[in-house]
Amino acid sequence: MTQPTIALFTGDPAGIGPELVQKLLSHSTAQQAANIILIGQKNSVQASANATWHDWSGHHAAPFPPAISNANNGAYMIQALAEGVGLVRDGKANAFCFAPLNKSALRMGGMHQEDELRWFAEFLNYRGVCGELNVLQDLWTSRVTSHVALKEVSQLLSSQKVFESIEMIAKALKASGKSNPRLAVCGLNPHNGDNGNYGDEEIKIIAPGVEMARQAGIPADGPFPADTAFVRAIRKEGGYDGVITMYHDQGQIAMKLMGF
Repeated sequence: MTQPTIALFTGDPAGIGPELVQKLLSHSTAQQAANIILIGQKNSVQASANATWHDWSGHHAAPFPPAISNANNGAYMIQALAEGVGLVRDGKANAFCFAPLNKSALRMGGMHQEDELRWFAEFLNYRGVCGELNVLQDLWTSRVTSHVALKEVSQLLSSQKVFESIEMIAKALKASGKSNPRLAVCGLNPHNGDNGNYGDEEIKIIAPGVEMARQAGIPADGPFPADTAFVRAIRKEGGYDGVITMYHDQGQIAMKLMGF
């Protein structure tokens, strides 16, 4: 089997990205899994036998002060993201991976989108549903809202967006080999709103979105109280293949607790 070629950006030059990439390159499994095209500063990491440097304007950039966020860092990262996309578009890489970024620096460097995913969508002129999928062993998560202030979450929710998030993760799971993925959907409020006593988003927005998914033939259940949804997913008999959350930390706390 031919090894894939992965474009790998070393991430925020003032952060932990280069160190993580260096550790990755030192692992024999990574060396055997793919050919790697490194995008980053020259000498920021030591290339392994299966890795080569991509020559671009930032490859020869002056060193960045560690732990400092500024516009220079952000502009450098934005250009590197464009380089990675370009390598895939030109057929030189099969996929693009990047180490951690610094969203504050990205904003200072000119990124006006909510996050890098929305930047990718605009850069690629993509107008469809866009969202992040997180995968940890056999459990996948998606979320209806992402990098927004918590106070804005409720007003950003809609039944259509709930449905689209369910549909997106269902399609991705099927593409990965799960022919009939089971999905659990989280509520928003404490105790799932307790029949509207602590908020009615579950009744007016989330449940109708789940029903839209069912009508489309997607086996989604919920909404469930968020504090037990992951217990249902990983501990109950049968479990769930994916969990759809309403906002960023609702899913990330659980996933990072399991994975770190």
